[in-house]
Amino acid sequence: MADEMMRSALEGIRVVDLTTIVMGPYATQILGDFGADVIKVEAPPYGDPMRFVGPSRTKGMGPIFLQHNRNKRSIVLDLKKREGLEAMLRLCRTADVVAYNIRPQAMERLGLGYKDISKVNAGVIYAGMFGFGRSGPYAAKPAYDDLIQGLSGYSATFAKVSGNVPRYFPVNFCDRTTAIYAMGAVMAALFLRKRTGEGQSIDIPMFETMAQFILSDNLYGETFIPSLGPTGYGRILAPERMPFATKDGYVCSVIYNDKHWETFFRLSGKADVFQSTPQFRTMAGRTQCINELYGFAGEVFKSRTTAEWIDILTAADIPVAPMHTLDSLLQDPHLLATDFYQVVEHASEGTIRLMRSPTEWSATPPTIRRLPPRIGEQSMEILGELGYSQEEIADFFRSGVSVSSDPAEASPKTK
Repeated sequence: MADEMMRSALEGIRVVDLTTIVMGPYATQILGDFGADVIKVEAPPYGDPMRFVGPSRTKGMGPIFLQHNRNKRSIVLDLKKREGLEAMLRLCRTADVVAYNIRPQAMERLGLGYKDISKVNAGVIYAGMFGFGRSGPYAAKPAYDDLIQGLSGYSATFAKVSGNVPRYFPVNFCDRTTAIYAMGAVMAALFLRKRTGEGQSIDIPMFETMAQFILSDNLYGETFIPSLGPTGYGRILAPERMPFATKDGYVCSVIYNDKHWETFFRLSGKADVFQSTPQFRTMAGRTQCINELYGFAGEVFKSRTTAEWIDILTAADIPVAPMHTLDSLLQDPHLLATDFYQVVEHASEGTIRLMRSPTEWSATPPTIRRLPPRIGEQSMEILGELGYSQEEIADFFRSGVSVSSDPAEASPKTK
């Protein structure tokens, strides 16, 4: 019973992962965390370019790669060579999901379009993560996170709230958001296949995903035809909406509902102002003057230290939190108490810090079963599973169709 309880949710599901950089690897890593056998197919000689971004102890094992490629096995295949393409198609026959994040036209040129894959595996879920939907004029354009942030309106909203200076999020925001949407789409398609036996092709374009994401809040008055007002949710776009400066730092607080604002005005010694201003007493009224209210709050917060405000607002039941830096986030007491950071021993990289899945399950919790692989670390193992003989595998290595790093397979041993 104990073994049964510890089975992973996606145990028995195989994902053939042709993705690189951030968006695709992040999506497939989540599937791997949930128990899928994720086989990362990399191109010779260097594999995923993200292997080489940032500091590393071993060439090709940079920190961003390590954070997006656990619970995967790596095989190298040169898909431009006949033998490599044949091996890839043989691998796809065994797949429940084939994931890719290059443009669909490039997949078709390789001989790995949906029609090609579905001929050998009619039940496959063929999931493409790329820039733009195929039916629009941008379909063939390349897409990167910064481009999609600008095109989807995010950079302009930064300019609107920060002195007319457009900026990008300091994180690959569009890549990761689209990845999470893609993971959900793949799971839904697998569920449908379980019921009907039917596979299908799914496109998850970044632009459309991120346009929906920002406009869900900010389509606002343009939701209605004819329009009932301009785009933009006032509270979200208020220039004064920011962490509040205190005497010794910053504090984050969401003074949101009627009770919160009434209490905050009382704490600031301005209870009479709240009671005498009808606009302040309702959500609709405050939305019309939210920037003024945030400006008022900003001045009040300067009167005490961060610690004092956290104590005062916590006692008053007003949502409040400290503002972390990237460094202080590593020491957050909640994350430490929930074992969010997983310190493990990697066979080639030594001691590294990963992060567990943020989800918690009562019966089949996600686990770190495999540490991020060296390039081609499991090439020999996977080719053997596909039925290739030792002599054929040796020929693959001699001809450059495949590559093997051949260290001992990394296994997660938590410190």
